Amino acid sequence: MGKLRILLALGVLCCGCGRVVPVDGPVSVVPAPVSVTPAEGVFRLSASTRVVVRSSDGRMPFVTDALNELLRPVFGEELTCLSPAPVQDGAVNFIETDSISSDGYSLTITPDRVEVRSGGAEGAFYAVQTLRQLMPAAAFGKGRAKAVELPAVAIADRPEMGYRGMMLDVARHFFTVEEVKRVLDLLAMHKMNVFHWHLTDDQGWRIEIGKYPELTRIGSVRTRTLIGKDPGGEYDETCRYDETPHGGFYTQDEIRDVVEYAARRFITVIPEIEFPGHAVAALASYPWLSCTGEQYEVRQTWDIDDRVFCIGRDSTFRFIEGVLEEVVALFPSTYIHIGGDECPTDRWEQCPRCRERMRAEGLTRPRQLQGYATTRIERFLRSHGRRLIGWDEILDSGVSRTAVVMSWRGTEGGIRAARQGNEVVMAPTTHCYFDYYQTADTAGEPLAWGGCLPLEKVYALSPCERLDSVQRASVLGVQANLWTEYIPDFAQAQYMLLPRLGALAEVGWSPGRKDYAEFLPRLKRLTRFYDACGYVYAKHSLAD
Repeated sequence: MGKLRILLALGVLCCGCGRVVPVDGPVSVVPAPVSVTPAEGVFRLSASTRVVVRSSDGRMPFVTDALNELLRPVFGEELTCLSPAPVQDGAVNFIETDSISSDGYSLTITPDRVEVRSGGAEGAFYAVQTLRQLMPAAAFGKGRAKAVELPAVAIADRPEMGYRGMMLDVARHFFTVEEVKRVLDLLAMHKMNVFHWHLTDDQGWRIEIGKYPELTRIGSVRTRTLIGKDPGGEYDETCRYDETPHGGFYTQDEIRDVVEYAARRFITVIPEIEFPGHAVAALASYPWLSCTGEQYEVRQTWDIDDRVFCIGRDSTFRFIEGVLEEVVALFPSTYIHIGGDECPTDRWEQCPRCRERMRAEGLTRPRQLQGYATTRIERFLRSHGRRLIGWDEILDSGVSRTAVVMSWRGTEGGIRAARQGNEVVMAPTTHCYFDYYQTADTAGEPLAWGGCLPLEKVYALSPCERLDSVQRASVLGVQANLWTEYIPDFAQAQYMLLPRLGALAEVGWSPGRKDYAEFLPRLKRLTRFYDACGYVYAKHSLAD
């Protein structure tokens, strides 16, 4: 009986000790670091490991929070943080240094210690994301670990491009605050630093504006949604609809919550308020914003709509400036996106007010009304210390040198903008539209907008191609775009993003060091962390 008690006690003790999870492969990181130098041995990370912070950056708690968020599921508790404290063996040490850029870092792991040196908290945060990928995937399985082995290595790293973004369209299909935060977590994992939030369109207005409550009372809900492919043009009895109303919007408190959540992950949130096109949800809310004053419904289908803001009415500009006053108060981003794409001029050509505006401003073509409107809004944003960013159509009607051009109709608009001195974000359909199919064989794919954008094509983007060294400095970076006409839920959104997001992350982080054959095995290893986090992704796209 005594022996039995001893054996039971030992069994309980062993279960409580957990397991030691060994290193499970060579060092493999996405996006690719500047340099990786493997070494001999391992560092054993455990719940008793201390975290030492030697930095004056007030955002370092974001970094230690990120580390504990990563390790809490592994050990069941958080690591103890010491700040300030001397560098210690047996610890994870974060050390600020002037010799590294604010977004760069060096990570040195030896059997004695982990040492992260960075120019500030942002670089240290990226080092934590690298640590995630150095951990064995089994550490994130069921059951607590006693210790986790990290491979000895020296890594030096920094991003080549300052803008590494992703756009989520929440107007066509709404995503909850928690789902948006999950997207931000994905961006952080891939060391991406911009979240472009497409908040308004013909099919829904998703941001609360106190001055104009009808925008969310009316404009945030469409009565039904097209089922299947949008045929464009005229609709007949062959078109089928889901008759369930679709709606949702973010309160201003929720917006602040998301912006703060992003900031703790070193992600800037850029809001997009479409102007002067893609306006039906706004016009349905306030008919006096249109050229005709008719009462419209929030659009139920996806094709381009010619019902746009009336540029001839001064009340239109009072409205959009009133909206933007509340937007700039919610979003600290330097950039405010005003859309500017796909704006037909048909209504302006027929509108007496718009024709009068053309005469008064000396304009000869209706398209110039968009240039007039964009310039007027840019002046307003500049008076609030912000910069206008818009899709590349803003080039067609004239735009100031201070506007930022987001090139989506291929790279031509971006090249033209960079050559004339505008800053540019490259987001061409050819490489960055993640609402496109991931394979040419669409039989097993969920319904998508069209086109084919496989993983290798995303990786092939050369954002500065055909630009000289001076013009290349105007290219801020790259962006993935996820339009959601055919993406009704978050599971499908993840599927369309992953693993292509990993490819674009590397394009933005290290465009001068790309090698697809070398990249693919690293990405395959990263998908083990997708699995551990429960993300849905297109596994078939990883075939050699």
